[in-house]
Amino acid sequence: MSESSSSNRDIYPDALRALALTVVVLGHWIATLPRMDEGRLVETDHLLDIWPMAGLLTWLVQVVPLFVFVSAAVSTAGVERRWLANERQFHWWGGRALALTRPTVTYLAALTAFGLVSLFTSGRLLEAFNTSLTVHLWFLIMLLTVQALLPLSVAADRRFGLGAVFGLIGLAAVVDLLRGQPGSLTDLLLLGERVTESPGGIGWLNALLVWLLPQQLGIAWQKQRFRGAITGLAIVALGALWLWATTASGYPIGMVGRDFEGNSNMLPPTLALMGVMWLQVGLVLLLERPARVLLSMRLAARVVTIMGALGMPLYLWHKLAELPAAWVGERLGLPLDLGNPGEPDFWLGRLVWLGLCALMVAPVMVAVVSFELTRKRQVPTAASRRLIVAGGLSLMAGLVVSLAFGAMPGAVIGLVGVALASMLLRDWRPSSPRS
Repeated sequence: MSESSSSNRDIYPDALRALALTVVVLGHWIATLPRMDEGRLVETDHLLDIWPMAGLLTWLVQVVPLFVFVSAAVSTAGVERRWLANERQFHWWGGRALALTRPTVTYLAALTAFGLVSLFTSGRLLEAFNTSLTVHLWFLIMLLTVQALLPLSVAADRRFGLGAVFGLIGLAAVVDLLRGQPGSLTDLLLLGERVTESPGGIGWLNALLVWLLPQQLGIAWQKQRFRGAITGLAIVALGALWLWATTASGYPIGMVGRDFEGNSNMLPPTLALMGVMWLQVGLVLLLERPARVLLSMRLAARVVTIMGALGMPLYLWHKLAELPAAWVGERLGLPLDLGNPGEPDFWLGRLVWLGLCALMVAPVMVAVVSFELTRKRQVPTAASRRLIVAGGLSLMAGLVVSLAFGAMPGAVIGLVGVALASMLLRDWRPSSPRS
């Protein structure tokens, strides 16, 4: 969320985040392949697991860097204001963490309820989607981590400018070199192959360094250290060259999850993932002027406002919509499973599945948003750093457990940690009466 008032709010970053959210939701639905046996869903496949060339599509749909980039850009001014006012930055992070706990508690509570019901039923559908229902929580873990370091990123920009960006690139490159351990020029040319075939080990340092890069770029963009369509075109070209060079060296083509052979640019992140970041940042600059013309129209601005309000609920709940979509598809005998890419009508099945998921998520959104609006607004704690740190660790633990173990039993256990975080991060003092 931007920290500026609504009257002078820049809608372009909001539109970019709405676009990123839409792409993520649609991408997740398209990538989930229901597998049917005699009209009953028995399991799900992932598109990347059966179609290696789908990795090229991830160059377009891996838009998490764009979200981090924009979030940093709109938060930079607030960080600097708190510096001038000599306010404690970690209270701001506590507020961000608290804002994520309430909708996450609701989501994990719903998964827990589904899990308990499954104990008294066959639980067939929940079992098929079990890990899929929590896999997207990794984004919250990553976002909270890099936002905790946002003041340091702003300080690095103030001191080093774009040098902070180059520093992150250099450190990430060193990590991949240490992971791949090339011993010759030939090994260096095949660095991607050596990196992805080796254990994660030291490579997990890039789970921080690589995701800090779009944050650092977002700050630099907000400070106008790079602007303009020509610059954008140059960065797009850099991204295309970067992706070609890294994938030619053996890095996987796919930029989400694992590819057909079990290799990954995400687990842990690699240098190849930066190519997607360059493409997205370049397009932000290249398309800024025409996008602002479009956003000056009332209808476009209204759509962006609605998507901004639905942002976190839609991200959290869109995976759950796959459960009722599968159930309805079974009952109506719809063509959810039409083989693999290259077979007749495969993409027809994708369209049917996409339509069902969209149809099922609509009432979920109405119910969730209505419920959240009836809840009392939570005020972030103004207590000690220890309480905020404890709440943050509890939140992270709950998210990690949910991510690792799926809806059952992950969500059940994770709910305890996230609910405890909500209690620790909340200001329990009575609010002062309104004047």
